[in-house]
Amino acid sequence: MSRRAKDNMVHGAFWTAAALCIVTLTLIMVFLFMEGFPIFQHVSLADFIFGKLWYPTFDPPEFGILPMIVGSLVVTALSSLIAIPLGIMTAIYLAELAGPRMRAYVKPLVEMLQALPSVVIGFFGMVIVAPWLQETFDIATGLNIANASIMLAFMAVPTITSIAEDAIYSVPNDMREASLALGATHWQTIGRVVVPAALPGISTAVILGMARSIGETMVVLMVAGGAAMLPGSIFDPSRPMPASIAAEMAEAPFRSDHYHALFATGLVLFFFTLAFNALAAWIAEKKKQVGTATL
Repeated sequence: MSRRAKDNMVHGAFWTAAALCIVTLTLIMVFLFMEGFPIFQHVSLADFIFGKLWYPTFDPPEFGILPMIVGSLVVTALSSLIAIPLGIMTAIYLAELAGPRMRAYVKPLVEMLQALPSVVIGFFGMVIVAPWLQETFDIATGLNIANASIMLAFMAVPTITSIAEDAIYSVPNDMREASLALGATHWQTIGRVVVPAALPGISTAVILGMARSIGETMVVLMVAGGAAMLPGSIFDPSRPMPASIAAEMAEAPFRSDHYHALFATGLVLFFFTLAFNALAAWIAEKKKQVGTATL
């Protein structure tokens, strides 16, 4: 077989893999639209998105998902406040401060955290974190937004750390050496040269970490409290969109309004996740610079 034929085979294999990904994503979108849109024959889009009551089994039923949207956004925001500083600081340590031997040990451990099953993390939140929150803050239940945020932050840190560390580590050494040659300290070089150069990759890491949080199902199902109501504080129970879909889909009669409403909720969640990923791609492309770290 000639070299050109081999190149064509490899090119065809990669093209086929990419096409399969696009086709699969398209089919998922079509399926969500087909199963979710029928609910809007009975409920307006505004009432569905901004309605505050979710009583799908009442007569007449109420299909307002605003409490679930707010729950998802609040949990994602709080988990990001915890995960982003921890993830970025860990990435800076691994890329700039840790020795080769320490980096060889710590980085695989951080990345292994991504392999932990979400049900294990949720179980930890139920058994350990929930009683601690309840006793420490004297609240009615430890299954609430705060618990879910802590657990989601724990899940997002490895994603942020891994991507951000790769971006920081890939900054050309010439930039570091030039900064040090001009009299800057190591910390000044990190803060004013390395991190700005790696900012596109760091931004992508942050947004993908947030996307991981908003799309997580099992953890929020186990530790968020499961109450489909607008939260008044971080110690109130909540039910983010993924938890509601997972909790109710098995009980919803096939092709009922409840069934279609859950698929419509999944469609909203899909667009949120798609927006996060599109934003990450846009930031990476917008801030891309020649000679700096990019993804």
